[in-house]
Amino acid sequence: MGGAAVPTARLVDVDGNGVNIPDDLFAVLVQVTDALKAGLAVTVAPQHVTLSTQEAADLLRISRTTLVRVLEAGVLPFDKPSGHRKVRLQDLLEYRKRQRIAARQALDDMVADAQRLGLYDTDTDAVADAVRAARGKDA
Repeated sequence: MGGAAVPTARLVDVDGNGVNIPDDLFAVLVQVTDALKAGLAVTVAPQHVTLSTQEAADLLRISRTTLVRVLEAGVLPFDKPSGHRKVRLQDLLEYRKRQRIAARQALDDMVADAQRLGLYDTDTDAVADAVRAARGKDA
């Protein structure tokens, strides 16, 4: 009955004390570690958590006023249980992902347009001169 032992991830402190952890938690800890090594901030919270409009705006790095406009436009769902808007973290993260995808697509489209128009082959000094001339400044 000697089946092979199933390897499991362990979290171990400097004294060698450890605890087994599930594989999915190990994967999350690897992502957190990589983010911290890259100098990024990390927040760990259950996805059912709700945030105030200020907390949500801070997470998105936009003003609270801009976030309220997004909420009122129906782009991002929210609750108003006690007169104050609350946004679910999960909805906020999905919105941020959609925004990043849209921004990436817009940049790709601009690059494709510039390439199609041959703007990458344009002399940058000539472009700078044209901009100065358009602004009415001497070259």
